[in-house]
Amino acid sequence: MNEIVRKQVLNESVHLMEVAAPAIARKAEPGQFIILMARPEGERIPLTIADFDREKGTVTIIFQIVGATTRLLGQMQEGDALPAFVGPLGVPTHTEGMKRVAVVGGGVGCAIAFPVCKKLFQQGVHVDAITGFRGQDLVILEDDFSANATQHVKVSDDGTWGQKGLVTDALKALIEGGANYDHVIAIGPLVMMKFVAKLTKEYNIPTTVSMNPIMIDGTGMCGGCRLTVGGKMKFACVDGPDFDGHEVDFDEAMERSRLYFEDERQADDHLCNLLKQGGAL
Repeated sequence: MNEIVRKQVLNESVHLMEVAAPAIARKAEPGQFIILMARPEGERIPLTIADFDREKGTVTIIFQIVGATTRLLGQMQEGDALPAFVGPLGVPTHTEGMKRVAVVGGGVGCAIAFPVCKKLFQQGVHVDAITGFRGQDLVILEDDFSANATQHVKVSDDGTWGQKGLVTDALKALIEGGANYDHVIAIGPLVMMKFVAKLTKEYNIPTTVSMNPIMIDGTGMCGGCRLTVGGKMKFACVDGPDFDGHEVDFDEAMERSRLYFEDERQADDHLCNLLKQGGAL
């Protein structure tokens, strides 16, 4: 059992949890993920590691309440324990040998982008962090990015936070302003990563994206997380989650992400009788 040692509500639907997991904290690297269960008989869900502290033996996760399991997770408090917390899984993000990098995060994807940004900055890399949200009320990790980047460019769709526009607008302005990037790392909604990769391809800038397709076992056995990358089938859980953004078939990935939309909506709408009566699971 892994105890929740800290919980923080970042906005109305996004929560942060710091979980006691010494064995995972010793090995964790940016880009990797864990699989957890909120209750013994519940489903397994993957969540990317948002941070880790090797000395304290803790791993931080950030999740958005979008379905039945994340709703249950959101009800848990400090002192509660997760029955299953397994990892680290996946291939760490490559951060070696770079001098200037743009780390682009969109929405909750910023939770995944942050540890990568932090590690690059600690390695002495010039890091331009570009984070985008729909509006001020959805912003997370603002101070964390500002403290772990050479420059933090803030963007919002409605102009209530930072400059108004899209992360691709900010990235293009930096590139055309003379930023000579060795690499761009983009993490966020599929459509955002697709257009970041489309932009960087025009400038021949190597680009890494983090893919989060449907995943069950996390070991490559179920095949649920398959993607087409460079015309070949890959599995996000064991081959990724990082891939060459110029090689990913984003249209296929977006189509597959919608396969279970109706089932997920029904699961999200469902509340058991205990919850309807004000109880807790």
